[in-house]
Amino acid sequence: MVTRYDVKVRRIYEGVLETDGTRILVDRLWPRGLAKEKASIDEWCKAVAPSPALRKWYGHDPGLFEDFSRRYRIELQAPESSAAVERLRTTAGRGPLTLLTATKDPNISAAAVLCALINEGREWP
Repeated sequence: MVTRYDVKVRRIYEGVLETDGTRILVDRLWPRGLAKEKASIDEWCKAVAPSPALRKWYGHDPGLFEDFSRRYRIELQAPESSAAVERLRTTAGRGPLTLLTATKDPNISAAAVLCALINEGREWP
C-alpha cells in the first residue's frame, strides 16, 4: 500500500499559509530579490535540484516538461539525491509539506516532479 502525503508546490514569493506545514526550498539557486531572513523556510534542499545542465536545457518550456521529468527522475537516482528524496518523504510523513520554488509556473517545475515522486511508492522512476 502506498501512502499519499499532504504535499504541495508553491512559489516562494507567495505569502506563508497556515496549511503549509514544513516549508522546503528545492531550487539550487537562491530566489532573486528575496532576502534570506524573509524567506520563511525550514530548509533549503539543494540536493534534489536538477543539474545546471538539465535546468538550462529545459528552460521551463512546457513542451519539454515530459522529457524533463523523465531526465530529472534519472538524475534523482544518484545516491545523494535519492537520500534527499527519502528525507523529504519522511518529512511529509510527519505532516504537511510545501515544496517551494522560484519558478514562474510551479506546475511545470522540478518541484512538481518531486511532489509526484514523494507520493509514489519507493519503486521509481
